[in-house]
Amino acid sequence: MHCRSSIHALAQAVALLTTIGCAQAFDDTTYPNLKGQWTRAPVAGATGPPSFDPGKPQGRGQQAPLTPEYHAIFEANLRELEAGVPGTWPGPSCLPPGMPATMTAYQPMEIIVLPHTTFIRIDYIRETRRRIFTDGRTWPDHVEPGFDGYSIGRWIDEDGDGKFDVLEVETRHFKGPRAFDLSGIPLHEDNQTIVKERIFLDKADKDLLHNEMTVIDHALTRPWTVKKSYRRAADAQAEWPEYLCVERTETMRIGGETYRLDKEGYLMPAKKGQKPPSLQFFSSSQN
Repeated sequence: MHCRSSIHALAQAVALLTTIGCAQAFDDTTYPNLKGQWTRAPVAGATGPPSFDPGKPQGRGQQAPLTPEYHAIFEANLRELEAGVPGTWPGPSCLPPGMPATMTAYQPMEIIVLPHTTFIRIDYIRETRRRIFTDGRTWPDHVEPGFDGYSIGRWIDEDGDGKFDVLEVETRHFKGPRAFDLSGIPLHEDNQTIVKERIFLDKADKDLLHNEMTVIDHALTRPWTVKKSYRRAADAQAEWPEYLCVERTETMRIGGETYRLDKEGYLMPAKKGQKPPSLQFFSSSQN
């Protein structure tokens, strides 16, 4: 009995020492302080929904470097918007925006830095948890595609002071449909997008975070680079809103057409002159 008690005590001691050793191995002071709640930084003069490139006007003002084929798709999306059809998402199917639009931060953002993975959480449409693997792995042979893709990153000490300054990330392996922003600037349907990011704190303002993002996609004639910025909330106990798309959706897709829903759940036209959906499977006879 005494022997078993000693073995149990020894196992507990080893487990405790292992836990302490792991905790000591992760020195978070070598990483930038990214704790707290981050929201999209205001842009002077900007109005309406945020665009993919914060430094340019919405829609055509983005000057997206689209191929002729995808420019035509974009123009068709704009005509739908101008006719009254709601924006790209949440849309009638409650699909998430996916990358790169996720990082426009339509809702508050949280960044959690751990030894081998950095998580980015943004609860918009559904709970989004970007996993950025920083454990030195290479691209796996097989990855299940996702709206947020698969991200591999590395921390860099740019100024040689022994502390990390920049998180470099590359994201691949997507599924769609995805768009750059609410105006419907499309990404290619082949989903071969590559997104590269450099995420770092502003040197003069530690409550300002920057994301230099470059998107490589077959819908584009060249890589598209933009700079997004986020402001840390002053309140250390900021409120984290819950966003459930099924509670908020105001649209429904039927037979290739998007319709609006009123508060009672009845269908309404989304644009002028829109015909009601077909009732071919519903009997019109009165019983």
